[in-house]
Amino acid sequence: MATPATLILKAFTDRAEALAHCLLRAGEAPRLLAYDEHVGCSMEMALTALEWTGAVGVLRDGDLVHAARLTSETASCVIERRTESGDRQYVYLGPRMDAPIIDVFEGNVLYEEPGVRAVEFAQRAHALAHFLRATGGAGAILSILSPRAPEVRHLKRWLRPALEALDQPRPMLAGWFSTGGGGVLFHPNPDETEFRYIEAGLEP
Repeated sequence: MATPATLILKAFTDRAEALAHCLLRAGEAPRLLAYDEHVGCSMEMALTALEWTGAVGVLRDGDLVHAARLTSETASCVIERRTESGDRQYVYLGPRMDAPIIDVFEGNVLYEEPGVRAVEFAQRAHALAHFLRATGGAGAILSILSPRAPEVRHLKRWLRPALEALDQPRPMLAGWFSTGGGGVLFHPNPDETEFRYIEAGLEP
């Protein structure tokens, strides 16, 4: 994994200014936004979840992340991947105990192991609807306001330097992840007022 050639850190006291800066820097790059702007998405186990799920074959580097929710105890997500026939497949992955009863016309259970369930959907909207029903949306991030969802490989590549540059864990409010770089906007902790934006890239 290449070391970023640049690392830019900025602080904002105004939420609108911070979010505008992040979206402006993102341009057309794939992005993720917090479902609840006052909560954000916890990042404590983000890298661990990405590495572990990749190691056991659940997530692949080429998968696109349409939604994710990470807590200190569980992780859920909606990914998009291409099937062998070239069709798009949307898969919800999450704790079995969190998943409600599924209508047959919406999804097909791919596997159900102790503590985890994977459900395949033909439509992105159905997969996201199931994700929101199962998680309640609190602490989740969604791929919206962008033409494409970010790839797992780019999430792993650019999220790591952003998290390592933080002085303490902070929830993610928004982020963009492309081939040449990525930027993450972090929500202030309860006793703070500053939004932190960290951008990493290959070009100076």
